[in-house]
Amino acid sequence: MRTPASYLDAHSAELTALLSRLIAVPTINPPGEDYDGMTRLLIKEMEASGLAARRFQVGRPLLRKSLPKEQWAFPRYNVLGRWRVRGARRTLHFNAHYDVVPVSGNWRHGSAFSGRVEDGWIFGRGTADMKGSIASLLLALRALRAVGATPRMNVEVSFTADEETDSVLGAEWLVQHAPIAPDFAVVMEGGEGPSICCGHNGVVWLEVVIHGKAAHGSRPQDGINALEKMSALVLALDAYKRELSAQHFQTPDGQTMKPTLNVGGIFSSGPGGKINTVPAEARFSIDRRVLANESVATAERDLRTFLSRAAAQIPKCRITVNKISENHSCYSPPTDAFFGTMKEIVQRVRKAPAKFSVSSGFNDMFFFAHQRKIPTLGYGPGGENLHAVDERARVTDLVRAAKIYAELLLRFDGESG
Repeated sequence: MRTPASYLDAHSAELTALLSRLIAVPTINPPGEDYDGMTRLLIKEMEASGLAARRFQVGRPLLRKSLPKEQWAFPRYNVLGRWRVRGARRTLHFNAHYDVVPVSGNWRHGSAFSGRVEDGWIFGRGTADMKGSIASLLLALRALRAVGATPRMNVEVSFTADEETDSVLGAEWLVQHAPIAPDFAVVMEGGEGPSICCGHNGVVWLEVVIHGKAAHGSRPQDGINALEKMSALVLALDAYKRELSAQHFQTPDGQTMKPTLNVGGIFSSGPGGKINTVPAEARFSIDRRVLANESVATAERDLRTFLSRAAAQIPKCRITVNKISENHSCYSPPTDAFFGTMKEIVQRVRKAPAKFSVSSGFNDMFFFAHQRKIPTLGYGPGGENLHAVDERARVTDLVRAAKIYAELLLRFDGESG
C-alpha cells in the first residue's frame, strides 16, 4: 500500500523541479518584481495540487498609502487555496511568502535564479527563504491526492507578498480582508530541523537624520559637521546597548534571548556632498529587535527618548527621527495539542528529539497568533545562506518537510486543540 511518505520519496525530483520553476521567477522585494507572473504560476501549481485557488489584488488606494511612490507601478497580489473535507469542522491554514530579497555577489551557478541541483542541494534565491516551503507543501498535497488519503481538517493555503519588508500588503492584508476561517496555522518558516517555532522577535526600523551646516572645507569652523555629530551619536548608543543587555526572554528550549541594536545597515550623506565641503546632513539606520515579551510601541518610544537625550548632550547636534517600519513580536506557549502533535511528527520523520524555539528574526506568525488569536507554529525545510550568496536548501530536508506537512494533515483533527 502506497503512503504519502513513500510517494514523496519516489518523487523528490518532482519537488525540486517545482521549486526550480518557482525560483526562476525573480520576485525581488523591494520593489516587488514579477508578482503578477509568480502568483499566476502559484495558482496553476495550487490547482495541480487539487486546491480551489483564487488570486486577490490589493487595491490601488491602499497600495499607494503603504508603499513609496517608486513602487506604485508594482502591484501586490495574494493567493488563497482551499481543500474542503466532507464532515470536517476545523480548518488548518498553511502560509508562506513568495517574495525574496535582492541579489548581489557572484553565484556558484552564474545566476541567483538557476534552481540548479548539485550534490543533494538546490541553489537559488528563495530556496531557503522561503519558496522551498511552498514546494514542499504543494508536493505534500499532491502526495495525499495520489495515494487517496484525506486530511482530517479543511485545508487553507495562502501565499502572500511583502514579508521581506513589512507584510502590510501580504499576510496582514490576508488576515484582515481575505475570506479565511482558520482554527490553526502553520507559517512555514522560523523553525526547521528539530526546532519548531512557537514565537519570534519583532523589530523597529528607524532612520536618524543629523542636520548640520555646510561650509567650505578650508573653513570647517564656519559649518556644523553632520558626520562628526553622527559619529558622536552612534558612540552614545553604546550606553543604550548596555541598557538592553539587562533585558531577556527565556525560550522553551532554555535559551536566553536579549534585544539587539544594529546601527548603520544604511548610512549616507545628504545632497551636495563633496570632499571639500563640510557635510550638512548625515543619515543612519537603526534595527532594534524586540523580544517576545516586549511591545514594539514601548521599544520605539524608549529608543526615541534615548536618541533625543543623547543628541541634547552633543553640542549643536540637531536630529530628526523617521519611522521606516515595524514588525510585532509573537509568542504562543506550546501547550495546545496542536504543538504536541507537531512535535511527535517531527521526531518521527526526522528520527531525532524535537524542541520548541523562538526565532530571532521576524516572520508572519504574528498575524495568525495575535490578530486571529489561533494556535500558530512555524516550521519549514530551512536551508543555508539565507539573504546571502549561494542560498540553498537540502533536498532531503525539503522531502522531510513535505512528509511532516502530510502527516500533520492526516493525524490532527483539531478537536482536542
